[in-house]
Amino acid sequence: MNILIVEDEKLAVRKLTKLLEEAAPDFVIKGVTPSIEATVEWISQNRAAGNAEPDLLFLDIELADGQSFEIFNRIDIRSTVIFTTSYDEYALQAFKVNSIDYLLKPVQLEDLQRSIKKFYDLTGQRSTSAISLPPNLESILKNLHLQQPPADYRKRFLVKQGQKLLSIETSEIAYFYIDESVSFFKTHVAQRFMVDYRMDEMELFLDPDRFFRVNRSMIVTHSSVVQIQPYYNNRLVLTLKPVFEKEAFVSREKTNDFKKWMGK
Repeated sequence: MNILIVEDEKLAVRKLTKLLEEAAPDFVIKGVTPSIEATVEWISQNRAAGNAEPDLLFLDIELADGQSFEIFNRIDIRSTVIFTTSYDEYALQAFKVNSIDYLLKPVQLEDLQRSIKKFYDLTGQRSTSAISLPPNLESILKNLHLQQPPADYRKRFLVKQGQKLLSIETSEIAYFYIDESVSFFKTHVAQRFMVDYRMDEMELFLDPDRFFRVNRSMIVTHSSVVQIQPYYNNRLVLTLKPVFEKEAFVSREKTNDFKKWMGK
């Protein structure tokens, strides 16, 4: 199953790629384009080379050079489309083209899985093979990064302390975690604050060189990790500072990436 991702945010490309590895293991990412112009050119060149059309397009609506609806005015789109966007006001317009779904950012795994199921149901196709990413995906992402400003990672959080509002720099934060479905972070001096963001959202706007999501409910920094020990089921258990009252572990699927991250 071949797909084309049309997205001008490097972090969003990485996030969608990660989700697709889990939700659609038979999808082959053939390319990533960051603009209307680049998408039209990619599709034109793909056809000129006699290659098959992508089975599915993931299209961000707001691109650097306009709204992706313009692509449909400039070239005949024969692929099925799933739109991704941070805005919900384009839903009606999206379904006027070849779209089967409309996903709001940050895209959630469950929503993506439903969209993939809808695609399979509508096309009569089924998952058959392991995911295959093109060997030049990193170069595609690097090129995409060069065509946009550096990622604007979150620098601070505005939080409540009693009746006051405090601005906490991300450099002061040791780790984020979820407790009873509520998101919190602890500072290096053990202050605890609640934040109004989900883990999926925070993972997108935190600098991945400084923050790593070790499991579904925790994001840590290098300096917060005091000790790492092997754990059952190929996981790792962490000792953190300041002290984390519950078990902090690295999930099995993230263990290798975590080790690489800690070694940077």
